[in-house]
Amino acid sequence: MLVRVLVQYMLADNLDFLITAPDLICPATGVSGPGIIGVRNGLISLVGSYPNQDIQRARSTLDIKEGVVLPGLVDLHAHPALSGSKFGINPDTCLMPNGSTTVLSQGDAGARNLDDYITQTIEAVRTRVKLAINFCAEGEANPAGRFFSLDEASVSECVTAIKRGGEHIWGISLNIALIRGKDVDPLEVMRRGMIAADRSERPVIFGATKSKHVPLAKQLNLLRSGDVMTYCFHAGDGSIVQDGRVLDCVWEARDRGVLFDVGDGVAAFGFEAAEVAIAEGFIPDTISTDYYRHHLVNEMEHDLPLVVSKLIAAGMSAEQCWPRVTSIPAQVLEIGDTIGRLERGAQADICVLKQDNRPESLSDGHGQVRMGRRWRPITTIKSGIIVNPTEDFQGQSGPD
Repeated sequence: MLVRVLVQYMLADNLDFLITAPDLICPATGVSGPGIIGVRNGLISLVGSYPNQDIQRARSTLDIKEGVVLPGLVDLHAHPALSGSKFGINPDTCLMPNGSTTVLSQGDAGARNLDDYITQTIEAVRTRVKLAINFCAEGEANPAGRFFSLDEASVSECVTAIKRGGEHIWGISLNIALIRGKDVDPLEVMRRGMIAADRSERPVIFGATKSKHVPLAKQLNLLRSGDVMTYCFHAGDGSIVQDGRVLDCVWEARDRGVLFDVGDGVAAFGFEAAEVAIAEGFIPDTISTDYYRHHLVNEMEHDLPLVVSKLIAAGMSAEQCWPRVTSIPAQVLEIGDTIGRLERGAQADICVLKQDNRPESLSDGHGQVRMGRRWRPITTIKSGIIVNPTEDFQGQSGPD
């Protein structure tokens, strides 16, 4: 149950709005149960249990009648980019209305187009965007692919760009799948990327080769504590699951602090791999969408609550999923003190999700289907501004 918090409700008159809800969930603080959230000047100013006459003293209210209220979701792998990336989507229209208020770009820009990415995407959108800079110096600007030669795998260019990007750069995106250069060795690209990570003292988000020709163990052995392997439930060649079990090298990597992220792209998630791993107790550290232009162009429904629904169908519980889309990815991004939590002083990033009553077909990237009750986004609040107001909101939303 929600811990009763003593608050001076005389301050309610100064709130921009007050949220009342049957179920607040904050894995970071342990809040769970019916309660209220007060928002003022873009920050959470109170979290507590239901008051009585004081509710109407706020300037406006958002009365949630059913569903759960969570911190704004944190998507650790997607492709927010208004320009310069063949994968790019508008995060303000594709991600934030579906609950994701913070997102990590997985390599949409590299050293040679970093400055444009900062001005044209990071500083131009309302969604909070951090960048894992692509170790490929061209980023994802080339429609034909990346790493046509080792010239694109420049340690010095990457390190210099990270210094230039400053706080906008979380770390390095090191994806060695689908390398285009015929004579480019994926492991050599990875070794160079890890040198850049060491020199810049940044983590990497790593995409494996998805090939049987380069053993996964050789790739994982190069990763360090705090690095993230995405596409962790890819099924097929290069999967963490082989012969019906999670590989020993994967457990060894986790033991030394390597993190594992879902990254549910078009063909990067398989129910069979996820079910084996979850049954063995191998739970992903973070859950992400890998939402990119393909989903948008093909009008594919895809959002973080949907990926959560798939993982629940594969054997996880909702209680296991919530921290992996809120507090844990916020901690990975090193902003967990103010993001991914419902607490006084934190950013007023909040989302409301509701679970469907009836099961429906949930598909992976290989045509496998499982039945499950889908979680759907209802309302998102970013820095105290209502992104998609509902009929439950009595008051004014922020600017579009």
